[in-house]
Parts: sequence; C-alpha cells; structure tokens
Amino acid sequence: MQTFYKQYIRKVSLIFIVLAQGLILSAPIHAKPPATVKYSVEREENTKTHETLVLPYVFSTDDLGIVAGVGAMATGIHQKQMTLAGTAYGGDSKGLGLMLLNYRVLDSQRFFFSAIGVMGDFPLLRAYSAFPGQYVTGTQPGANDSSFDDFIQASGTSNWWDISLEYVLPWGSAKQNSMATYNLQGGLLVNPKKQPDWNPLKSGTSILIARQFNRYQLYENDQGEVSGAVHGFELGYYYNNTDFPANPSQGSSQYIGYSYNPEWLEARQQWDFIELEVSKYFSLGATSFAKQNIIALNGWLGYSPSWDVIYNEQGASQYIDNAPFLEGATLGGMYRMRGFRQNRFHDKAVIYATAEYRMTLAYNPIADIHWLRFLNLDWFQTVFYVEGGRVSPTMKTSTLLSDWKADVGVSLRALTSGVVLRLDITTTAHEGSSTWLMVGHPF
Repeated sequence: MQTFYKQYIRKVSLIFIVLAQGLILSAPIHAKPPATVKYSVEREENTKTHETLVLPYVFSTDDLGIVAGVGAMATGIHQKQMTLAGTAYGGDSKGLGLMLLNYRVLDSQRFFFSAIGVMGDFPLLRAYSAFPGQYVTGTQPGANDSSFDDFIQASGTSNWWDISLEYVLPWGSAKQNSMATYNLQGGLLVNPKKQPDWNPLKSGTSILIARQFNRYQLYENDQGEVSGAVHGFELGYYYNNTDFPANPSQGSSQYIGYSYNPEWLEARQQWDFIELEVSKYFSLGATSFAKQNIIALNGWLGYSPSWDVIYNEQGASQYIDNAPFLEGATLGGMYRMRGFRQNRFHDKAVIYATAEYRMTLAYNPIADIHWLRFLNLDWFQTVFYVEGGRVSPTMKTSTLLSDWKADVGVSLRALTSGVVLRLDITTTAHEGSSTWLMVGHPF
C-alpha cells in the first residue's frame, strides 16, 4: 500500500511540475504587494552561483484553448539576486512574456529595478463590467450581489506591463546590508532562529516602492469593439518581518499603498485607490510525515475615494471616476477568492480574509529521479485553505461585514531553486470551481 501511495504521489507531482513551469510565466501578476525582500538562496545540495531552466510545455483550458510554448528562467547570472525570465506560446492563444526582477541599479546598495510585461491574443475574454458610458438598470455587473452570468464575453487582446523602483530602507535587519542570504538544506533554513518581535527599526526589512503600471484590453464581438486602458502610478511602503520571505513559517508582513490613474494617454477615467494588507505566520513544528506545519493568515482592506455613481431620469446607474474591473477593489482569481473567476467582483470598497494550513511533506517523490535533478526541487507542500470577503459601495462596517462570499480549497506546492510553485483547486457554494497554476504563495 505504501509503495502504491508513493508511486501515485510521484505521478501527480510530475504532472504538476510540467504544467506549472509552462503556465507561470504567461499569467499576469498584479494582486500581491508589489515590493519584495531582496535576497539570495544558497542550497547545501547545490553550490552553483546561478541557476537556469528551459522547459517546453503544452496545456489546454476552457478559456485559453490548446496552447504550446517554451519558458526560460535564469537567476544569479549578472547579480546574485536578479532574475530574468521569458515565455512564448502559440495555438488557440498567442502571447509573449518577459520579466526582469530585482536588478540593482548601477550597482547601488539600496535601489532595485524590476520590469515585467505580457502581450497576447485570446479566444475568450470575460469582463464583469458594463460597457463604457452605459447606464445599468438594477444591479451593476461585478457588484457583490451581481449575477454570475452578467459579463461581457469576446475574443481580443490583453496586454500589460509594469516598471518599479524599490528602495530598501537602512533600518532593522537591512541596516548594514540591503540584501539577505538564506542557507537552505532540503528547502528549509539551516539553524532557524526565533523571529524577533515586530519593530521596523530593529528587525525585518522595510521597502519604499514607486511603480508605474499599464493595462490595455480590447474586446471584439457581434456588438462591436470595447477597449480600455490604464496608465497608473503607485506609491507604497512594505515591511516584512518573516524568517524566510519565499516560504514564511513565522513572523508577519504589512503593506500600505496608494494608486492613482490620471486621465491621460488612452486612459479615459481618473481614479485612485488606497489599500492595506497584513499577513501573519505561526509555526506548529514538525511531525513524522511533515517537515513543517504552518498556519498562515492574511487580510486585505481597500477603498477608492474617487469612485462615484450617477443616475439618469429612469433611475439607471453608471459608475464614474472608478477603477476598471481589473484594478482597485477587486476580488476573484489567482490570489484572492480563488474559487471565483478572475476579477469576478469589484466596487468602491473591499474586504478580504483567508487562513491556510501549510504542511511541508517529509517525503519528496522525485528526489531519486536523476533526470529531474536540474529542477532543484526540495519539497512538496499540501495546503488547505478557506477564504471570505466582499466588495461594497461603502466603508460602513455593517455593510462590509455582511453577506460575505466564501470558498474553500486544497493546494499542491513545490520549492524549486528557492521559488515556490503552486496548484490551487478551489470550490464555491454557487459558482463552481477554479484551478490556478502560479508562482509563489498567494501571500
């Protein structure tokens, strides 16, 4: 029975790794705090100063159709903390993605530059939104009580690109050095220590970020063409006091940010958005079958001061000065409310909370497969989680804390060369289930 179990886990793990490596570079990343702790990883199992990975992939989904492509990633080639990645794919969907992360600007000690962009053509795009300038009778698409079937659907293009500059403040753990180095054995910290108490001036890493982000989507169907653009700016402060940012087992993190999109270039709406995100992690120790047992908690609160509603003589409503459906106070998709479609809910305000139980398995099903050692895969992790939240037209507590949406899920995750890959399968009570493949924990 034990042999059968191990063979089954090995097959599932192999399928997961192949699919994850293919999809992670083609998926947009715009929900987590945009700032990250700057660090490098040294694995006792591997003394190389840099890592490279090139993998072809093939997958099929309802929205993307059949897609084939190749992805490549390299870390530590020019600077030990820097990552270069790219992917190109074709088939029913076609696209190209490029990414540069954590380039130390002109060899400065504390400034880091990142850029990421994806462009593609897709056979099926959905927008839980009304047509621009359209008055809506009844509930607006994407509102907390909106219909699951109330969306715009068409083929079209979806392009996005971000650039950011981060400054690591000379406080706490980064007072002497803006970068941390983590020594891992079997994917876990060597000689782990109890994380110091919360105090940005004495422990943890504080980062200021300035980001310029852009989105462009074009929908084409029988009703004509609908396009929308975002050219916004974000300023934020991020504090991370965890033991290992890629896979925290203790400590906490907080992010506060302000986004502003002026009415310029192709952007037709002027709007702003304020957000606060907090995370907390508790280590429950090890067991005979798990190297780690972790409770991870996360909460998010957001508000758009500019968002307003106007009405015509018939009482129909229209949003003005609002963030589009894929920005601001939005729930649904690969990071928050994973059981719902991407950007399923959006409004003036949002609240969200989640809890995860992360169990890092002692058994590594592909550790003895020689031809897969280039993946540097240290562990697999099973995760059980629950999520809840809602969007709202007001910040009143009585509204924010009522009529929450919820989902539950299970996840398989893996640590490869210090990077977490995840496969999340989530289900809801009334809107079906969703599956997401992505890089990194959702928080």
